[in-house]
Amino acid sequence: MNSKPKALKILVSGDVEGNFDKLFGRVNAIQKKSGSFDLLLCVGEFFGKTNTEWEKYKSGQSKVPIPTLILGPCDSSLSDVYQNNKDGLELCDNVTYLGRRGTFTGSSGLSLAYLSGVEGERSDMVHFSSEDVSTLLLPVESDTKFRGVDILLTSQWPKNPSKYASNVEVDTETCGSSLISQLAIWLKPRYHFCGCEDVFYERQPYRNHKVLAEKEKHVTRFISLAKVNSSQKKKYLYAFNITPMCNMEEGELTKQPPDVTECPYPKESLGKLVKEESTQQFFFGDTKSSDKGKKRPREEKLEPGSHKKHPRPSGPCWFCLGSPEVEKHLVVSVGTECYLALAKGGLVQDHTLILPIGHHQSMVLAPDDVREEIDKYKKALAKFYKQTNRSVIFFERNYKTQHLQIQAVPFPDYLKQEAKESFMECAESESINLDEIPKHSDLKQIVPVGAPYFYTELPTGEKLLHRISKNFPLQFGREVLASVHLLNMPERVDWKVCKLRREEEEIHAEEFRNKFEQFDFNLQ
Repeated sequence: MNSKPKALKILVSGDVEGNFDKLFGRVNAIQKKSGSFDLLLCVGEFFGKTNTEWEKYKSGQSKVPIPTLILGPCDSSLSDVYQNNKDGLELCDNVTYLGRRGTFTGSSGLSLAYLSGVEGERSDMVHFSSEDVSTLLLPVESDTKFRGVDILLTSQWPKNPSKYASNVEVDTETCGSSLISQLAIWLKPRYHFCGCEDVFYERQPYRNHKVLAEKEKHVTRFISLAKVNSSQKKKYLYAFNITPMCNMEEGELTKQPPDVTECPYPKESLGKLVKEESTQQFFFGDTKSSDKGKKRPREEKLEPGSHKKHPRPSGPCWFCLGSPEVEKHLVVSVGTECYLALAKGGLVQDHTLILPIGHHQSMVLAPDDVREEIDKYKKALAKFYKQTNRSVIFFERNYKTQHLQIQAVPFPDYLKQEAKESFMECAESESINLDEIPKHSDLKQIVPVGAPYFYTELPTGEKLLHRISKNFPLQFGREVLASVHLLNMPERVDWKVCKLRREEEEIHAEEFRNKFEQFDFNLQ
């Protein structure tokens, strides 16, 4: 008999505005009374004009009691606290800034979409535009099986959420965003939380389908939360249980509560909202004048219109080949499903990454054609390194990353028998349980979808796996390779201290391309 999927216990807070002691004190009191919660989500302004309480949390003197995800600022004067970072970062232990926009899927399967700031004509640190909404809706356009997300977080209100429902004390015609209304329609969140207006408002659930005209879908619950330091002591903290929709039976998910209403928002066509990105040439950085006339291998495969459509991310991604964030000067080979790039801040000069062109999170989730081409690149790299008497270790960390990356690090061939012992020693010192799995096993058969893991393949054919259940050292793979037993360069564990100037990176990439050409299966 199958056990019922575990429900997650979640807290959501309105604008904190620097009142961290009050918020975290309340969270501690709730957990003492009702048991531990899995996650705290914060909408609206997290920081305030003065943030004196923050320093003790940042330094570790005081502890944030629960993993906390926050949105970006709505006030430009607060951008510095976020280090003007648009892509998200960890601000202190247990507090993560999600970024300006995107989606997040936890190891539990909980799916969360988010949009920071307030509507503006152009996107910047505190404003979102139609372009941001377009990017978030791209997966909806291309995924016929898309059902919705579990949670949508915005700081600004949608326009007119109270239609067909109880009245609200704010004028959402002036403070609300029609872009957020459209985002809510198309993403179909089960819960939509917002802040900024110092109002607690829990709307009656609304339908995501037309009665009798469409198949029954789950409902959306819209909730606005007041400020933590609300002068009128309005409700600023909301607690609820949720089972991720990916773990639910359709009948259970689509149950209609008795007080359900029609959707309050007018629906625009998806085609209007989603703008196709223009066709881009992905190859090898910008053409310099000195390169004119040189033959560019396989460029003919990327004539406009001949692109294969690859899955695209819902937010910024540093590794999707079509993304503006990719440092394309590091790309050294492009296949049909995958590409090869020099690692930024590599352990050694020809430390490489194998990455899918489209947006796939891990080997467990990658389709067969992507996995097959990854294997082709692995074989080609093994032959390439072999010519200089080196073996190669491949490893993947599916933890705190959104795009599949296979790291390939060469090391002296005569040390390949030391590799397994080095991994085991390092794992033991970090209290990591590293298991050897059968040589011909498939990760898909061993690791559940959504579960975080670290996986490595050694030149002796051995495969090692660690199922990540809590904090895991992000540089573990580099630590082992840099240890005295293998490359003996402990000073190069952190990739940030190994970064080169762009001009040096371009030279190394060009050198690698020329040497790898005879092994590149795309050119044969």
